[in-house]
Amino acid sequence: MEKFTTSPFSLLSVVCATFGHDYAETRKITNHISEYTCCHCGKEVTDNMKGTLEILTVKIKETNNVLASFYAKKNQKIPA
Repeated sequence: MEKFTTSPFSLLSVVCATFGHDYAETRKITNHISEYTCCHCGKEVTDNMKGTLEILTVKIKETNNVLASFYAKKNQKIPA
């Protein structure tokens, strides 16, 4: 008996392929770096050093986590 596997097909992914992604900001890392997710297909991207969007990989996600923690510590208010 043969098993046929099909790739996951979504009508919304066709919308993204035709009209482009509709990104919404999901996480603010710093003032200049954010993570975005497409509202239709769920694709995750982030800003890079040049200011363009790139796919969010595991390595970049870890880097963003470390950067966010450094940024939060830097901007903590020290009680007087």
